[in-house]
Amino acid sequence: MARSNKTLVPEAKQALNQFKMEAANEVGVTLNQGYNGQLTSAQAGSIGGQMVNNMNPVRTMRFERHNRISQGHKITVKYAFSLTV
Repeated sequence: MARSNKTLVPEAKQALNQFKMEAANEVGVTLNQGYNGQLTSAQAGSIGGQMVNNMNPVRTMRFERHNRISQGHKITVKYAFSLTV
């Protein structure tokens, strides 16, 4: 299957570039306007990972419940989940 790297909403291209620049700044990678062929795959991956983390933050929830094995004891349960649409 052939894929194309076209922006589906051309009006969003500037906002996506700004978002990418902000994510690169957060992880300490310097991006130039236009082509950035000097980036290592680790640097490019850290930018993409930061963008994903900003779009889909992981939420955690902690609560205590009664231990089912030991009477009268409580344990802390931690759940991590992502809010995606």
